[in-house]
Amino acid sequence: QVSGGDDEIQQLQKALLDYLDENTETDASLVFSRKFYVAQWFRDTTMETEKAIKSQKDEDSSEGTHHAKDVETTGQIMHRAESRKKFLRSIIKTAPSQFSTLKMNSDTVDYEDACLIVRYLASMRPFAQSFDIYLTQ
Repeated sequence: QVSGGDDEIQQLQKALLDYLDENTETDASLVFSRKFYVAQWFRDTTMETEKAIKSQKDEDSSEGTHHAKDVETTGQIMHRAESRKKFLRSIIKTAPSQFSTLKMNSDTVDYEDACLIVRYLASMRPFAQSFDIYLTQ
């Protein structure tokens, strides 16, 4: 279970990284998996931010007026993206041996939980969300 809130995704990512770090001694490929996930999540955050800002600019130019609500939304998007990037940077800067000292809930994440977390995080990706559209077309 993850406590509800703004960064449910970030908590799940942390739990998955904890699991991967904990099991790197038994499977060396998990080191690569951990680095891949961090890099992919960083890239996703950057892409989501760029798309959101671009769509906001497109909406602003089509409306002809600039609303304070849009500025708030852009600020919120940027703040959320920066907090996610800060989290991922802290993971990158932390050596795997030091990462084990930062574990929060690794005792509760086993293999089945890790698989479930991976499936959930994968379902949040744009391709997975638009899969029905691809099938329909």
